[in-house]
Formats: sequence, structure tokens, C-alpha cells
Amino acid sequence: MLKNIEYNAEGRYTYDGAGVKLKRVLANNTVRVTDPFLLLDNFGSREINDYIKGFPWHPHRGIETVTYVLNGKVDHRDSEDNSGTIYRGDVQWMTAGSGIFHEEMPKYSEDENKKIIDTYMSGFQLWVNLPADRKMATPVYRAIKSNDIPEINDNNVKIKIISGTYSNVEGPYDGGTQKVSYYHVKMENESSFVYKTEHGFRTVMYLIEGNLKINNKFDYKTNTALIFSTEGNEIDFNAIDYSEFIIISGKPLNEPIAWYGPIVMNTDEQIREAINDLNTDNFVREKHPLLE
Repeated sequence: MLKNIEYNAEGRYTYDGAGVKLKRVLANNTVRVTDPFLLLDNFGSREINDYIKGFPWHPHRGIETVTYVLNGKVDHRDSEDNSGTIYRGDVQWMTAGSGIFHEEMPKYSEDENKKIIDTYMSGFQLWVNLPADRKMATPVYRAIKSNDIPEINDNNVKIKIISGTYSNVEGPYDGGTQKVSYYHVKMENESSFVYKTEHGFRTVMYLIEGNLKINNKFDYKTNTALIFSTEGNEIDFNAIDYSEFIIISGKPLNEPIAWYGPIVMNTDEQIREAINDLNTDNFVREKHPLLE
């Protein structure tokens, strides 16, 4: 049974962090139809000043953040003493849980002498909601390197499996508490691809480039997200031209959402507790040197 398109989210351009220009595709105005997915940002530019100020030190609680870099790189560090660089094709999958501070600083590509070789920087950040019984779990950081992410070439369709399983090939992460599937798909002209997921799961795709026929229907704009129904278990894709997209699926939590900036909980009382924790230096339950 095919999953029908329920909603078309074109998103809007905005600025976040210290002045990063990005396209906010999913946010609190779409969460009613994207549960368990909260936010999807498409960030980056060829203009260095659009991204170089980055996302300085900031908190998260109650969610998972998934950062996927397509071009350039992102330097990062957090209050769990993790630090490093997310390079092209790499993924950072972080469970904020009870509370974490981190920063992410997008950068251009450089050569071995630190000279700029390409100013184009781009990527995605996805927020996945955590269920109520995992909101205050211990934070976990996962660095997923591009070389560890399998890519299948199936009849002129390349499927990069970040999480989930396709054709008995498993991604490097099982999707965590949500069992989220996350694919990056590239389709050559006139190729076809059938995406399969479980009945009852929410599916979202973001068309990076191309011209697709989806479930025998046409006219889908590049840089647009399509939200599919929870009913049904497959989606038919046919590429009219070369097409590239990300596609994610997860089971809706159907739980109340209280959202305050980078903190997503279930009740207003929990939000007030988080704000109080920020004000009293108790947000990260175990103090680390980076906070001092």
C-alpha cells in the first residue's frame, strides 16, 4: 500500500546561531504532521560570511540532533568532552537527553597548507524527539564516519544508509529509541526506487536536486520537503532527471510537546525546570571542565 503525500513544506530562509543563513524546512509549525521529527535545517552557502560565525556554545535537552555534512566541514565540541571535525559525508548523531552544551562551527574546505580550496559548505541538521521515558537519559555522542556508512548501487540508484536497513544492509546506527531510518538517495535519469518502511511510521523526504515522479504524480520542487502519511508502507520514486534527496522514517510518539528553543520536553513544568537549571548552572547534571 502506497503512502500518500499529506503535506508539502517549502520552509523559509532565516538566521540561527551567531548568524548562519539557513533554510528551516521543518519546525514547530509542522511538528503536528512530522512526529517524531521536530526540526530540519538545510544550512550552508558558497558565501563564507553566510556560515562562518557558526553555532556557538548552546544547550539541548530532550532530543537527538543529527548533523549530516554534504560539503565543507564542521568543527565541534561539547560538555561531555567530545570534540573534533565532521567532514564531508560524516554524521554526528547526538542524544542530548538530560542536558548537554555543544557548539558547531561550519567551515570551508582547505588543503594541507590551510588554504581555501572550496568555499561551498552545506549540510542538514535534524532534530528527533525523545520519548518521555528517555527525555532525561544520559547524553550520548556518536561520530559516524563516511567510510563506515554503506552505499548500495541498485540499478542506477545509490542509497547511502545512515541508519535503518535496506536490502538486508544495515546502516552504522540502528536509529536509537525511535528506530529511525535515514537514507541519502541519488537517482540517475529514468531510474526507479521503491522505498519501504513499516505501516504506521511517519516518512519525510527533502528533495535536494532533480525532477521526480512520486507515486505516479509529478511536479515536486527542489529544496522542498514532502511529508507522507503514516498509512501504507511504500513510496514509488521515478527520476525524470538526475535526482537527489534524503528520506527519513520513524514511528510517531503521540506525546505532548513543550518546546522552548533548543529544549523540547512534554510539559511546561519541565521547561521551567530546564530554565531554572540553566540559571543555576545545573543543566548538565555532571559538571565538566568545558563549562568552567
